Amino acid sequence: MTTTAPLDVTPERLRTAKKAVISSSIGAALEWFDFTVYAAFAVVIAANFFPSEGEGAHVIGLMQTFAAFALSYLIRPIGAMILGSYADRKGRRNALTLTMLLMMVATLIMALAPTYDQVGVWAAAAILLSRLVQGFSAGGEFGTATTFLIESAPHRKAFYASWQIAAQGASLLLSSAFGYALYTWMSEEDLYAWGWRIPFFFGLLVGPVGLYIRARMSETEEFVNTVREKTPLRAVLTRHPGRTLAGIGVIGVATISVYMIFYMPTFAIEHLDVPATAGYLGGLVAGIVMLVGSPFVGALADRVGAGRVMTVAAVAALVLAWPLFAFLVAFPGVGTLVAVIVVLGIVMTFYFAPLPALLSALFPAAIRGSGLSVSYNVGVTLFGGIAPLVLTWLLDATGVLETPGYYYLVIAVVSLVGLHFVRTRYRD
Repeated sequence: MTTTAPLDVTPERLRTAKKAVISSSIGAALEWFDFTVYAAFAVVIAANFFPSEGEGAHVIGLMQTFAAFALSYLIRPIGAMILGSYADRKGRRNALTLTMLLMMVATLIMALAPTYDQVGVWAAAAILLSRLVQGFSAGGEFGTATTFLIESAPHRKAFYASWQIAAQGASLLLSSAFGYALYTWMSEEDLYAWGWRIPFFFGLLVGPVGLYIRARMSETEEFVNTVREKTPLRAVLTRHPGRTLAGIGVIGVATISVYMIFYMPTFAIEHLDVPATAGYLGGLVAGIVMLVGSPFVGALADRVGAGRVMTVAAVAALVLAWPLFAFLVAFPGVGTLVAVIVVLGIVMTFYFAPLPALLSALFPAAIRGSGLSVSYNVGVTLFGGIAPLVLTWLLDATGVLETPGYYYLVIAVVSLVGLHFVRTRYRD
């Protein structure tokens, strides 16, 4: 496995590492906040932008909403290739500033988008444009930000990189808090009319701060001293296909756990006759677990190895997948739903927090931005981004409410296979 040589631990380098954590975390928080809010308010967005009539209209509208969500993931690998390569050729700072700017544009379109009642089918077009810009931006965000963190950290690479995941926990916490508050305190009429826009406007407030911080960052010393590849993307795909495929495989449990939690409010409303607030409350607690727990799990991974920690978490996901959803279906209720989401949050944190360090160690510095971006975003698209759409369709087609558990189980198997190859061929 490729490793990044540790730097001398000087006060100046520690300060640089802390600044890297702040700058990358703000961007990650905004990036995932937009995604989580979209998923959290899927039912409301479906009613406003994808209305349907006739038998099965509600399910069709919901599937169209999640199809737009999935579309943003289909473009993510393209964003990964272009922005990841840009980060390897022009620098991590430049790429991170660009992704932040694109994020802000996508969130602005979402916040201001006119509804179907106002402009007809153009409303759906605006949502699709927002998701495409957001997906393209996200394609470069994780890989570049993780690379920046890893290369800025003088030691304890997994700990510093885990703050990327803690930032996603903050996003989950905030989006769930908005969902719980708005569903609790607003009338249904106001929520559907304008209340759902509030979280997106909140996200816009964070953007300029993140853009300012990123524009003032210094480039990493490792990138400056690295002999650059003229075509880093080609190098990833032709010289390191095995590492790339292994990287894609290990994404599974991390991303399906996240998007299963995102899907829970919709699942609660549509199939369990449980109020959406229960799903948001569970997401809020899971976000706290992810935010607080990720740095501790990252520190553990520095001591015992990222692959070992992730393997234990993947086995836990495999063992718990079906029982969790069978229990939820047998005993639907607020307490049960919250408990299931919290367990998913714990598994997710132990698997996800060491992942950035493990992925970054697969690729040398000259192609790290491209390798990380492509592996992560192809994996997220395959295992997570299309999950809400697939689950909505499967549940409607089969009527088997334990379907999410089976889906989770299959992806846990894929992740274990990916981890096996990483640990045996590329060494953790």
